[in-house]
Amino acid sequence: MTTVLVTGATGTIGSQVVAALKGREDVKVRAAVRSAAKADALRGGGVVPVDFEFTRPELIKKALTGVEKVFLVVPFTAEQVEHATKFIDLAKEAGVRHVVKLSALGCEYVPGIDLGRWHRIVERYLEGSGMAHTFLRPTNFMENFIHFNPPGKDGNIYLPFGQAGCSFIAGADIAAVAAAALTTPGHEGQAYDLVGPEALTVAQVAEHIASVAGRPVKYVDVPEEAARQGMLGAGMPGWSADAMLQLYGLIKAGHAARVTDTVRKITGRAPTTFAEFARKHAASWK
Repeated sequence: MTTVLVTGATGTIGSQVVAALKGREDVKVRAAVRSAAKADALRGGGVVPVDFEFTRPELIKKALTGVEKVFLVVPFTAEQVEHATKFIDLAKEAGVRHVVKLSALGCEYVPGIDLGRWHRIVERYLEGSGMAHTFLRPTNFMENFIHFNPPGKDGNIYLPFGQAGCSFIAGADIAAVAAAALTTPGHEGQAYDLVGPEALTVAQVAEHIASVAGRPVKYVDVPEEAARQGMLGAGMPGWSADAMLQLYGLIKAGHAARVTDTVRKITGRAPTTFAEFARKHAASWK
C-alpha cells in the first residue's frame, strides 16, 4: 500500500488525480486542502483530506509524514518557485521517494517565457534533490473554457490567440498519466509532453461548445493590450497578466499545435477529443 500526497487536491488537475487514484486497493491518498474539515466530499475510497498550505511548514511536515510519493501542483503566485523549492526540501527530509510534478509544455526551452522558466527552475531543483521525479508538461487545459475563458452572456470567447491551433488537453488525461506515474514503475526520470489528439483554433472550439450549449458561440480575437487590460480589470496582478500574455503569444505563433501519442502510450487509450469533452461538460455552457 503506497501513501500518496496530492497537492492542489481541489484544483482543476489535482482533483482529477484524486479521482483517478480513489478506490484503488494499492494506494492511500492524502488530499491536501486548506481545510480538511470542509472537504468531507473528498473522503472515502482510500482518500483522506489533510490541512495544507504552502506558507505553513508545520502543516506541510504533518501532511508528508509517512508519505512515499507526491503529486506536486504549486499555486500560480508570485512566490511559486520559493514555495515549490521549500516543499521539495521538506519532502526529502520526510523520506518521500518519488515526486510527480505538474509543469508546462516547452518549459525546457531557453530563454523561453516566464511561466516556463519558473517551472524549469523547480524541475532542476527537484532533479538535484536526489528524489525520483517525473515531469508532466501539458499544453492548455480544455477546462480553461469552463473556468477561465468561457463564452460570456453575449456568446463570445475573447482571447488573443489569433488563428493558430492549440492541442488542448483534458484534465482527466493528465490525471490518468499522473496516476500511472505514481503507481507503476518505469516513469522515474521521465518528462512527458502531454497534448490532446488534435490542434484546434479557438473558433473550432467555439463551434464544439455551441453544438452542445444550444446557443451561438463565437471566437473574438482581441488585441493583446485589450486582453491585458481585461485581466487587470478582473483583478489579476500585473506580473501574472504579463506572464499569461507571453504564453498566449506562443500559442498565437503556432508553438502549441504539436500532437503526440504520449497519452496513449502511457494510459493505453486515446486522449479525449474536444468534441467528447464538450458533450461531457455541456451543462457548463448552457
